[in-house]
Amino acid sequence: MTKTTGVGRPRASGAAASKREARLAVLDAAGELFTGAGYAATTTRAIAERAGLRQASLYYHFPSKEDILAALLEDTVRPSLDVAGGLSAQLAPVGTRLWALAYADIHLLGSARHNLGALYLLPEISSPRLARFRAERAELKRVYGSLVAAAGVPGDLLGIRTDLVFGLVESIAIVRRDQPDLDVEAHAVEGADSVLRLAGLGEPDAALRVSARALLEG
Repeated sequence: MTKTTGVGRPRASGAAASKREARLAVLDAAGELFTGAGYAATTTRAIAERAGLRQASLYYHFPSKEDILAALLEDTVRPSLDVAGGLSAQLAPVGTRLWALAYADIHLLGSARHNLGALYLLPEISSPRLARFRAERAELKRVYGSLVAAAGVPGDLLGIRTDLVFGLVESIAIVRRDQPDLDVEAHAVEGADSVLRLAGLGEPDAALRVSARALLEG
C-alpha cells in the first residue's frame, strides 16, 4: 500500500530541520482548522497560534492563507500521481492497475491525518493560486480516463464513466466527513471494486486484489 506522510510528524536535526518542522507544523495546524472550524473562519493568526509560531514566522513559509491551502491540496494529489507513474511502468492487466490506483487513492484521502479532500468543495478552489493543484488533479483524472479507455469503454461513454470513477474515488472525503470512524480499508476495497464495475470489467476476484496490492508494494 502507498504510504502517506503525516503532516507535522517527520523530524530531523539542525537549522534546516527547524524550518522544515515549522512549515509542517503550519500545515498540520491549518489542516486541522480548515477541516474543523472552516476555511473562511480560520485566520492566519489562529493557524500560527495553533502551530506554536509567531504570525510573522508563518508568513516566512507561506505568504498567504491561500498558499497554505494550495500546499495542503497539492499533497492530496501528488502521492496518487506517483502511484500512477509507477503503475504505468507495469505490464499488469488494465483492471489490476486501475484497481490498484483507486485503492491507493481512496486510502490516501481516507486515512490522511485531516480530511483534506473535503476542501475540494471550497469556492476558493478556482483561485489562481491553486492553479497547480487543479492541473495536477486534472492530470490524475486523465490517468483514470486512460485506464477506463483501455478497459474498453466506448468513446461516447468515456467522459461520463471517467467522471463517475473519479467522483466515486473522491467521495471518500464526504463519507469520512459524515462518518469520522469509518473503516477506510473496507471502503478502499469496495470503492476499487466498484471502479472496475463502472469500467465494465466485471466483478474483481481475490486474485486480482492480491495482484493489485503486490503492484503497490513492489
